[in-house]
Amino acid sequence: MSARPGTAVTPGIDASTDASTEVADAVSRWLAPVREAIRQDGSASGVVTARHFGYVRLVACETGAPLRLRRGPRSIAQDPADAIALLVPQEGTVRLAQDGRGASVESGQLALVDLRRAFSVEQRGPARVLFLRLPVHALRLPAAHLRSVTARALAPAGGVAALLAPFLLDLDASASRMPAAVGERIGGIVTEMVAALVDELTEDVRGTAEAERHPLVVTIRQYIDRHLGDPELSAERIAGAHLISVRYLHRLFEGEGITVGKLIQRRRVEQCARELSRRGRVSPSISVVASRWGFRSTAHFSRAFKAAYGHAPRQWRRAVTGAGEGGAQGIHGVHGVHGVPGDHGVPGDHGVTDPA
Repeated sequence: MSARPGTAVTPGIDASTDASTEVADAVSRWLAPVREAIRQDGSASGVVTARHFGYVRLVACETGAPLRLRRGPRSIAQDPADAIALLVPQEGTVRLAQDGRGASVESGQLALVDLRRAFSVEQRGPARVLFLRLPVHALRLPAAHLRSVTARALAPAGGVAALLAPFLLDLDASASRMPAAVGERIGGIVTEMVAALVDELTEDVRGTAEAERHPLVVTIRQYIDRHLGDPELSAERIAGAHLISVRYLHRLFEGEGITVGKLIQRRRVEQCARELSRRGRVSPSISVVASRWGFRSTAHFSRAFKAAYGHAPRQWRRAVTGAGEGGAQGIHGVHGVHGVPGDHGVPGDHGVTDPA
């Protein structure tokens, strides 16, 4: 597609393609509300197209002049945008800033942006940039994992990034010829690839942290994972099993960024989410899943799950396992608290003790 500043573009032959020449307005509509840093010669113009693959959206932004877009508190209040974006410059270089980090993302590289938080994107010359927008709930990832990998330039030299970057460029080129049913399937595949990318990146971070941990902390974390299904699992029981005092146990975890009780709850919620996301003709009830992973009551599990993933378990399960865009629409526009599971101090947890 050829684009010149100020020109319009005719949508592709499929009905799932939209186009606009108002860059900031189109990005706000199809990615997340943003504000443009206006240049002396006025707002930037170009071509922005959006193609839909079920609940996944591929936004291509092509401009012939410098452009800076910013998402701040006012834009977030306008629309929390419960989604992330994978940024892929096809031409030119983009400067991305988020979470106290900045990166220059060159053509062919990748970078992740969490649309729920403030960020800025700047290109200092002509560029064509792809933004792959995915709902957060479909990735089934804790918020802490996403926060640790944003605004990092990822070279497609190996691993998942080496598969994902050329795949997205090919997808952009062939999208207009793709039937809607195939597009929905592709959306699911791309979602799994992005989730795998985040897992791969956070595994590197976790591996470095684990090498610096006290050996007993590693042992205790493994013990917690093996006993998540025991509703009696507590700091006292863990300390007794390792022949240490509860006070020393909490001292060991001071450098972990999370208390023992909240870690137990977070790991339980993560395992429940993993089980609830599985597709199958016969699926266990939410109460069975909650009990299997150590929750004493379904009500408490529902509160803990919603605090972690922003949606009630039943609603989240329908959205994640539903087919195509219809499944995702079940929670469209519902914005909850998004944090590390177990970090929100959900009341009523009688199965986990966390002494001060």
